[in-house]
Amino acid sequence: MKTPLQIGVTGGIGSGKSLVCRVFETLGAPVYYADERAKWLTEHDPILKADVMRVLGSGAYDSLGRYNRAWVASQVFAEPLLLDQLNAVIHPRVFADTTLWVGQHADKPYVIKEAALMRAAGDGNTLDKVVVVLAPVALRIERIRLRDPHRSPAEIQHIMDRQVSDADRLQLADYVLHNDEEQLLLPQIVALHREFSMQPSV
Repeated sequence: MKTPLQIGVTGGIGSGKSLVCRVFETLGAPVYYADERAKWLTEHDPILKADVMRVLGSGAYDSLGRYNRAWVASQVFAEPLLLDQLNAVIHPRVFADTTLWVGQHADKPYVIKEAALMRAAGDGNTLDKVVVVLAPVALRIERIRLRDPHRSPAEIQHIMDRQVSDADRLQLADYVLHNDEEQLLLPQIVALHREFSMQPSV
């Protein structure tokens, strides 16, 4: 069966990767928001909910069946093995959900998968290309402060320090989008859209 090209889009907090994905959507490309979808599945997929409770116990969900994110984070924070076990039940369900989603868009030349964490194309995933969105750190901090005024610069820096570095992201990149407010972003995205639209689906 013909499948669309699968393009990964990633970038650090404040880089503008969500903005980039919204532009791709406006251009007609379906976008799979992996992190948001994973959160949805943890609350709505009965198989996954059962697996999460098997790993963490019933405290993983509140009395209304909502995923107890703060409690889960507190459990896995200092327990790498437990985090690995949790990821081992979540990732296959997200992968299956993604595969189904891609099949639903077989008529499109390409689809976008957005995620904060990503591997290089073909490294244990079905991605054909990876796009990395880059922006200077000072500009990223400014954007986050405008978006989340309650966060201090130190708190923002702490979040950035826990994320993958730009240097490591560049190791994954087949394409780089510069969202630095010096180069126009839209023409960069449109150029990629044209390239992805012309490539034959696999």
